This record gives sequence, C-alpha cells and structure tokens, in this order.
Amino acid sequence: QVQLVESGGGLVQPGGSLRISCAASGFTFSTYTMGWYRQAHGKERELVATISSSGGMTLAADSMRGRFTMSRDNAKNTVYLQMNSLKSEDTAVYYCHAGSLTRSYWGQGTPVTVSS
Repeated sequence: QVQLVESGGGLVQPGGSLRISCAASGFTFSTYTMGWYRQAHGKERELVATISSSGGMTLAADSMRGRFTMSRDNAKNTVYLQMNSLKSEDTAVYYCHAGSLTRSYWGQGTPVTVSS
C-alpha cells in the first residue's frame, strides 16, 4: 500500500537548521509531484514547497526564500526539506504530500519546534 513516512523533526533553537525527510513507497514515486506542507497549532495547513517529477522546486512564500530548500532523490524514493535560519514561526507539524492528476497521498507528519 502507499506510504509516506516523514522523519527528522524535533526541537531546534532559533537560527538553527534541520533537514526532514519523507520516504515513499507503494506508487511510482518518480512520476509524482511532491510537496511539503505545514500546520501550526490552531492554524490551517499551508503549502511550504513543491518539487516536480523532473526536480523543479517552487517555494510557496517569500519568507522561506533563501532559508528552505526542497530536493528529491528518485533512486531512494525520498524527498527532503532543508530548513536553515529557523524562526519560532516555523514551528509546526510538517507533512509530506504526493500528487498526480488522479491521486493524492499524505504522510502522518513530523513535528518541528523552534524554541530556545
């Protein structure tokens, strides 16, 4: 069956870095657009970044530009989100998403807490 398993979340100090991962299985990973979303407590889920099947990345917000980078390794069926210069407002549960024209899959999320 389809699985998206996020890992790498945790507690990090403001200004620190963290890389989270999403390992995919059960579908043809290389043909899907992958995305990272996040949901802070009491807020709606929001898009962080997407990466196309060919590797083109798009960040959703200017506030992430220069700090967040999304990448994919089709040989490992894994996507990554490298987060640098983290701020308290980046605290959220981060979710992995896989999408095609007819399918949409979500992971269970990994929590990221930015706090001193």
